[in-house]
Formats: sequence, C-alpha cells, structure tokens
Amino acid sequence: MATLFETSAINGMVLKNRLVRSATWEGMCADDGCPTPKLISCYRDLARGGVGLIISGFAFVRPEGKQLPGKMGIHTDDFAEAYQALTAAVHAADGKIAIQLVHAGGQAGHAVAGCQPLAPSAVQVAQFTETPAELTKDEIDAIVTAFAAGARRAQAWGCDAVQLHGAHGYLINQFLSPLTNRRSDGYGGGIENRCRFLREVYQAVRRAVGDDFPVMIKLNASDNLEGGLEIEEAVAAARMLDSVGIDAIEVSAGTPASGERSPARMKINAPEKEAYHLALAGRIKAAVQCPVMVVGGFRSRDVAERAVAENGLDYVALSRPLIREPDLPARWQAGRRDAARCISCNGCFKPGLEEGGIYCIVAKKEAEKAARSSAD
Repeated sequence: MATLFETSAINGMVLKNRLVRSATWEGMCADDGCPTPKLISCYRDLARGGVGLIISGFAFVRPEGKQLPGKMGIHTDDFAEAYQALTAAVHAADGKIAIQLVHAGGQAGHAVAGCQPLAPSAVQVAQFTETPAELTKDEIDAIVTAFAAGARRAQAWGCDAVQLHGAHGYLINQFLSPLTNRRSDGYGGGIENRCRFLREVYQAVRRAVGDDFPVMIKLNASDNLEGGLEIEEAVAAARMLDSVGIDAIEVSAGTPASGERSPARMKINAPEKEAYHLALAGRIKAAVQCPVMVVGGFRSRDVAERAVAENGLDYVALSRPLIREPDLPARWQAGRRDAARCISCNGCFKPGLEEGGIYCIVAKKEAEKAARSSAD
C-alpha cells in the first residue's frame, strides 16, 4: 500500500514524497513573461518547504496565448538565463520542477495579449470575454510547434519535466469540449476527433524531449458546464494519452464559468468539503496505467493520506495552501497533523493583479496586527 511520504518516480524523475504543488498563476513575471527574482524566490521557498514536485505557473507558448499580466512565458530563447537561475535555485533546495505549458486560446484577448483570441470555433461562451476567431489549420500547426519548442526550452534550461495544461477552459480543453469545439473538420465532432489537437501536441512535445523526459498533463475530468466535457469523454481522452505514453495525469475539473464548481472553490473549511475532484480522479485512475494526481481542496493530512492509501491515487496536488504555508509538506512529513491554515477565500490572487505577485492577504493582516500589538 502506497503512503504519502515515500519515494516514488515518474519516468525516472525521483520524488521524495507524493505531494505536488499544483500550478497557479503567480503574477511575478515581467511584462514579456520573463521570470523575475521574486518568482525564483517563491519557487526556492516551495522547494525548501518539502513538496515533492513543483509545477510552475502556466507558461504561455505563444504571445497571443497569454491571458493574465505577470504570466510566465516560454516562447523565446531570450529567457534562458532567468530559467536557468530558477531551476538552479529549486535544485539547490533539493526540489524538482516541471514547467506547465499553456495556450489560453479563447480566454486570451485584447486586454493582455493585444489581439483577438483564437479558439477551436468562433463561439461566445461564458468563460470568454470576447468572441474568438476560429483557428485555421496553419495556426493549429504553429501552436503545436510552439508547445514542442517550449518543452525543448524547458528541458534545455534544467527543468525536470513539463506538464501540458489541458484543463480549466484553456486551448487544449477548448478542443476537447463540445461546448467550445463546434468544428466540422478532423478536429471536431466525436471525442476521437476532438482529441486530435491534444494528441498532436503531446506527440510533438514527446519528439522534442525524447522518451526519457517526463511529459505530464493537467486534464479536466469535467467542465462542470451544461454542454461541456463530461467524465465519460474525459476518460476516453485519458485512455488515448495513456496509450501513446503520457507519464502522469493530474485530474482537475471546471472552468472560470463553472460557478461554485470552479477549479478553485471557496469555503473549504471542513474535511468533508476537501478532495472535491477525488471521485472524478478515481474514474480516470481506473482507466489508465500511468500515475494519476488529484487536485482540489486538500487541506488536511488525513484526507491526503487516504487519497493515496485508500483511494489509490498516486499523488496529491495542492496550490492555495502552499501560498500561505510553503513549508506545509515538511511540517506534515515531520509528523504534524494540523491542517493547512488556508481558508480558501481566493484573496491571494488580488495582489497578483495589483502588486505584482500573489500572497496570502489573511496572513499579512494577521502579521500586521501582531506587529501593532507588539509595538503597543
């Protein structure tokens, strides 16, 4: 029986435990997407905090695929020095890091990318702020090539793995979802055709990095939207990926338009509210041979341990708790059983927009209050 704090490996990448820092947007990169010393410090703290694997914030593979300010880019060789400093800092702290590759597709747009967004189909849905243009075959091919180039850069710059972002309503997910993919060519229709873009991206990335470099995916098991991707078709996509050699699947669900069933749910204040993607992850796990990660509301060690030992998931991924407490994994591994202090308010993302980097606003207010009391 697997345990949370044991050594494991994903395609030769040895991890010291089964806790994964799930990707989030940090807002700590320069306007062009280059990692900054602030971001490097953030990842150094995560590595020191004892998490087995850090998955980076989503890195756009082409400029028109950028969704948010301060977002990481991996579309140019100009960032080599910054990425090498980042990976060196993580490795010096005994950590491992995977770069998450993304194109925001219809969730991008004029506000940040400065151009009309591109998507599988020219449809207006709730998660899009403007109507996208339908991708041409040449544009699809160029984006596939860009994913491969981004993976090649990540490997050359010292990263330990890459992860494709196939969830949360971004471009890969847009192709998989019948809500956003209304195409009538070889990329649309049934789930086999809707998997074509994902398959082409994966195969191009694999050719770029070789068989011995871990290539993973974050996959929506459900869009949690009427007319969107459902678990049965997500299982079909997972089986396809497993058959062509994906090294691990991280299971998530929802989009920004999914309301209370969005990827980052609020008010996770009791164990029974945690692990809200666990059942979906179990469906994926039962269908594939590769390792499966589950993300979604983990706050307590007991729930995380049960996901591995009793539910058979290979890895547990967390994001918001590690914004407040990057040392949470080390604390649990040392034997502590107290839950994460994250209250799932999502207030950590506001300073990313306003101050150039996410942080826990609750912890900051508590520290300021304590400082005032001490001064008095």
